[in-house]
Amino acid sequence: MLLRHFIFLRTVMLYSVTAFGGPQAHLAMMMKYFVKDRPYITEQELMEYNAFCQLLPGASSTQTVTLIGYKRGGVPLAVLTLLIWILPSCILMGGLSFFVSYLDGQAGGSKLFSFIAPMAVGFIAYASFAAFPFAIKNTITWIIMMGGAVVTYFLFGVSGVIPALILAAGIATNFSHKRIPQVEQKPRKIRWWNFWLFGIIFLFAAFMSEQARINEWSHRKPINLFENTYRMGSLVFGGGQVLLPMMYEQWGVRPTQKNVQHRNPDAIKISEDNLFAGMGMVRAMPGPVFSIAAYTGGMALKDVGRSENERVMMQLLGCLIGMVAIFLPSALLVLFFFPIWNNLKKYAVVYRSIEGINAVVVGIMIASAVYMMKDITFSEAKPISTVLSLGVMLGTFSLLSFTKLAPPFIVAGCLLLGYLV
Repeated sequence: MLLRHFIFLRTVMLYSVTAFGGPQAHLAMMMKYFVKDRPYITEQELMEYNAFCQLLPGASSTQTVTLIGYKRGGVPLAVLTLLIWILPSCILMGGLSFFVSYLDGQAGGSKLFSFIAPMAVGFIAYASFAAFPFAIKNTITWIIMMGGAVVTYFLFGVSGVIPALILAAGIATNFSHKRIPQVEQKPRKIRWWNFWLFGIIFLFAAFMSEQARINEWSHRKPINLFENTYRMGSLVFGGGQVLLPMMYEQWGVRPTQKNVQHRNPDAIKISEDNLFAGMGMVRAMPGPVFSIAAYTGGMALKDVGRSENERVMMQLLGCLIGMVAIFLPSALLVLFFFPIWNNLKKYAVVYRSIEGINAVVVGIMIASAVYMMKDITFSEAKPISTVLSLGVMLGTFSLLSFTKLAPPFIVAGCLLLGYLV
């Protein structure tokens, strides 16, 4: 199979190391590599694959390229395509966790990343701005967006808020049958048994994580890390732009709350500075934004272990757990649901739900950007630092909105600014 599909896999590798700029840019590059340069699929097929993946939680660009492999050679080639696509960025982000850990131990080492945090907020603000005209089109979506933003901001860090908002928004837009009526042709019955494996892993991971907490298992952090990351990969709609605030809420804000400290004093916690460093640096990497999970996994387990060698091995394990747990739900969902796509797309409830989900996702991103901006600006001891941070946020947003400057150059500029200031 490798020999038969060698040229295709080589194309996937070339795509994986040159795909900068996020999901929108990824779609344009897929059009170039897999439609124009080599006609592996038609333009219509690519757009249908992309539309289908937008309806699923997880990494949409990852799911789309996985489907291209699935069309070429079934499940085995789809898995190979997925691995080749995610490995370069995950290796780079996992390596970054070791580099940041090294800098944490050096005097003034974190100075290099001084302005990466406000830059990350600028990226999230831009994502909200770019998604707004596509998601907010009528009264109900306006209400959902504003309600989602208010609830997210005031309950940021409370367990289950973001998944609950997504579920409520999907239900809310199903009360009206006028905008998207059900087609007359009655869809055939869907065989939901394909969904069981995804659900079993989800429930089993949650059960094991809770047992590890209650019984205070030693080395329980890897179990908690898998459950946290798999849950985020299963519930995140809107791609990496929504995943980043979820990670910040899960590992940066929630563990500092008194009720969580009392209930689970050993909960995974990643410092806000380290989280922001990963959020910013992932923009400079090719491949999916979801590869940040390899970085957060490494940062979550970097201090587990008694000896230096044991801590290094646990950090490597964390990188691997993060990579597997974040992409596994995307792969399971897309490969199990795509064979029934022709039936599934006849249900108007699917499109009504995604209308509400897209609206609340914009609200979540807006509230998250404001919340993070508050944390950054109020944590600065010097007024000049606050002014510079606000300037970096505004500058990042403006460069992304009004120029064609590639994100890696923005990241490089912020690193240079941190080094010089």
